[in-house]
Amino acid sequence: MSSKDALERAESLLERLERTRQELESTQDPDRAIEILSELAEIAKEVEAELARAKKEAG
Repeated sequence: MSSKDALERAESLLERLERTRQELESTQDPDRAIEILSELAEIAKEVEAELARAKKEAG
C-alpha cells in the first residue's frame, strides 16, 4: 500500500468518523450513545493506524 492509498483510506475514515459523531449528537438513547462512542474510538484507532502507515511509507 502506498502512502497515498493510506492517506485516502484515512480521509475516508475521517468522513465516517464525522457521520458517526453527527449520529451521536442526534441520539437521545443513552445506550445507543455508548455504542456510538465505542464506534468513534474504533474509527479513531483505524485513522491513527492509516496515518502511521502513510508516514512509514513516505519516510
